[in-house]
Amino acid sequence: MSKYAPLWGYVQKNGSDRFKLTFEEIQAVAGIPIDHSFLKYKKELTAYGYQVGKISMKEQTVIFEKIGQDVVS
Repeated sequence: MSKYAPLWGYVQKNGSDRFKLTFEEIQAVAGIPIDHSFLKYKKELTAYGYQVGKISMKEQTVIFEKIGQDVVS
């Protein structure tokens, strides 16, 4: 199981077409701080029907976007 699985499930359950989470919110949901490995793991999110749209280091936010593919139940 991916270390970001709790986050991917949260993103999927959100259901919005596009939304933003702060690094702090991601840490609270995932139970771990966001780090450089997030770039490697973000590709897993497509299995949940979403993709990472933009990561802002300045604002410390991540935008998640729905991609309209079949989602994992």
